[in-house]
Amino acid sequence: MHVGSFVLGGQFPGQGQGEALHRAVRSAEVAEEAGLDTVWLGEHHFVPYGTCPSAATLAALLLGRTRRVRVGTAVSVLPTAHPVALGEQAALLHLAAGGRFTLGVGRGGPWVDLEVFGAGLPAFEEGFPEALDLLLRWLREPRVGASAEGGRYAFREVAVVPRPAESLDGLPGPEVVVACTSPSSVRLAAERGLPMLLGMHTGDTEKAEMVALWRRHAREAGRDGDEIRAAAHVSAGVAQVEDGPGRATETLVKAMPGWFELGLGAHVTVDGRARAMRDPVAYTEFLCSIHPVGPPELCADRLAATAEATGIDRFALMVEGSGDLAGTEENIRRLGRDVLPLLR
Repeated sequence: MHVGSFVLGGQFPGQGQGEALHRAVRSAEVAEEAGLDTVWLGEHHFVPYGTCPSAATLAALLLGRTRRVRVGTAVSVLPTAHPVALGEQAALLHLAAGGRFTLGVGRGGPWVDLEVFGAGLPAFEEGFPEALDLLLRWLREPRVGASAEGGRYAFREVAVVPRPAESLDGLPGPEVVVACTSPSSVRLAAERGLPMLLGMHTGDTEKAEMVALWRRHAREAGRDGDEIRAAAHVSAGVAQVEDGPGRATETLVKAMPGWFELGLGAHVTVDGRARAMRDPVAYTEFLCSIHPVGPPELCADRLAATAEATGIDRFALMVEGSGDLAGTEENIRRLGRDVLPLLR
């Protein structure tokens, strides 16, 4: 089982943005010390829900600060980035860090980001498959050009430099995973043979259904059986390790609702569409009920149960739910010291 941290750089009420980013960087360093496998980095624009606007940039810093742990984006928002620019960054990080970088990509949301970056709503609603395919070509082919026939991108053929597929023995390029929240995104990932990143808002039953759907679409697309069985999907969740009944839940219920209300409430839709907000307290309690939140034995049992129910053995666990630097560091250390040994 491969357990990693999921770092958003969340700005909790009363905190500055620099404080949130410092906690994000420090938590990655502690994750390596604690023996975690991966650090996953979120990306958000213009909202305090996450103060990191470029997961790839923060990944570059953390890859330079660490020596063993993998670093991945969860996710780089493809509709607001040019696929070639993101592909160049991914290739650079893959090569410079000796293959320790994973590129997670997703559609994002219908936010004002699309207006600010000039992508427009069609990039979110219709353009993700085109952008993903161009990105994959860039990571796999020696030269790439694009035609705008019915699409967004047009440019003459150019050389891929640096080319990740030729530069590390046995590693054809950076791993790519796709955030999936709908049947259409599951099918998109499956047809391309890309593993999924499944959100922390979904429980084991829904995740198992999405894995089964991915496998069906992958078979229909002609994917090899061994490739389908080996697909390393990722389950996102929340982790808080504390002794005593209810203590971990109490810590998160005190801190996370304020962060949800401040951060998620700041999202602005690009077209003025209405959006529903979950009740912050109820949502926090729900997350605590389905993820590894509690004493070490309970945390290990819940991770094992998710793996058994879904077939997923990679986890990206949000560890900063207390909103406190010292508390986050201790949470990560306990995850490595007290939970991981129970899973091996």
